[in-house]
Amino acid sequence: MKQTLQLRTSQHLALTPQLQQSIRLLQLSTLELHQELEQMLAENPLLERLDDPLDRSVRLLADGALTSPPADSMPASAPTESSEPPAPDSEFTAPDNADSVSADTEWSFDDVARTSKGPEDEDARPQLEAQRISLREHLLQQAQLVRQSQRDRALLELIIDAVNEHGYLEESLDEIHARLPPQLDIDLDELTIALKMLQSFDPAGVGARDASECLALQLRRLPRIPLVTRRLALQIVEQHLTLFAQRDFNKLKKALDCDDEDLREAQVAIRQCKPHPGTPFAAETSDYVAPDVVVKRTRAGWQVLLNQEVIPRLRVHALYASILKQHKGDAALAPQLQEAKWLIKNMRQRFDTILRVSQAIVDRQRNFFSHGAVAMRPLVLREIADTLGLHESTISRVTTQKFMLTPHGMFELKYFFGSHVSTEAGGEASSTAIRALIKQLIGAEDSKNPFSDSKIAEMLGEQGMVVARRTVAKYREALKIPPVNLRKAW
Repeated sequence: MKQTLQLRTSQHLALTPQLQQSIRLLQLSTLELHQELEQMLAENPLLERLDDPLDRSVRLLADGALTSPPADSMPASAPTESSEPPAPDSEFTAPDNADSVSADTEWSFDDVARTSKGPEDEDARPQLEAQRISLREHLLQQAQLVRQSQRDRALLELIIDAVNEHGYLEESLDEIHARLPPQLDIDLDELTIALKMLQSFDPAGVGARDASECLALQLRRLPRIPLVTRRLALQIVEQHLTLFAQRDFNKLKKALDCDDEDLREAQVAIRQCKPHPGTPFAAETSDYVAPDVVVKRTRAGWQVLLNQEVIPRLRVHALYASILKQHKGDAALAPQLQEAKWLIKNMRQRFDTILRVSQAIVDRQRNFFSHGAVAMRPLVLREIADTLGLHESTISRVTTQKFMLTPHGMFELKYFFGSHVSTEAGGEASSTAIRALIKQLIGAEDSKNPFSDSKIAEMLGEQGMVVARRTVAKYREALKIPPVNLRKAW
């Protein structure tokens, strides 16, 4: 066997750096896209951003007054008339599709509420919300009002530090006592007295070690509760809380030897208590999502528009581009110029692909936008991919962490894709539509005689949807709806 040389020609797909960047930008969310864009702007001097992300925001002046930017305000980095205009492929701006929208739209996403200043406003200064205090600060303020020795106050503050954000004592008194230095000579009874002092503070139930103790502390401080009802409610939360949580009222009546009326009054008293007394003092954090596309109704039907607020305006820096043009042999700026052009092109392609996919989804789910979730039809990624001539993986990247603003609310693009369930007529029904029907049926049921999963399956079968009881239970749990025994009102 001797060695020989042969020539063969073959085709293979190579992931060029430009293609890799296009794929990476396509799968990023809006927040991740702007974060990566800021990093690229810092690394590449040839890349310039024409829009300011905070240009249209309301600003707080030094005197406390609010100011809104003028409608015709231009970004500070906008080119002047004397500047050399960039090449057509060197700038990426938001597509101007405002003219394609009819004037008789139902609602407008671009309507921005403006603050009005009345003559009665004092110096046009806004009313700022006071800073919220934490549960620990609230308890320490009450501890300062208690007359006690310095040692007792230190033990009380030690117990307060062990209370979590829900108002419960995370550590037991034995654990707290074990980690104290022995030379302090602190007795366990002293910690018990400090805990009792803490449990007398506001809010009621703070310092409890479990749910039973928390509810019992609150029941003892509820006003205008009959003695018999209070005693029965305390007996329930201290001895039979599990049966009460499972709503097994027949066993409760036997264990407590009471009638329906007494048990109902005790249940009303227990429902006035808060399982987590520290929740009102917790910091409220809201997660805001900016939509990538907006759906509006026009004379031609439902139309998808790109959200202009999230689209960056990029271009090649004119000054650096002219310097590079004069010094063609400069190898330091040439790669950065090519990277800037790639980024602008890939950014344009990203938003164009999102717009095409979103419009294809809306065209197939137009009944959802007209009638709601009950009219959702089954849809898979392959259907959109075949329509647009794209790969399924591309559709998956586009629909991940991309959001659509509709008259029915904000939805991720993946929300419009779902499995199907066969119907008696031989058709298919979307799982989203079935979940919406289940939610409607449970919402309209009698609280004293709620529907079981089997009954809901029968009712769906009457509407032509063949759904098993297990499927109904799975969809009900996905909607976070409790089972029939927990929905039944006593």
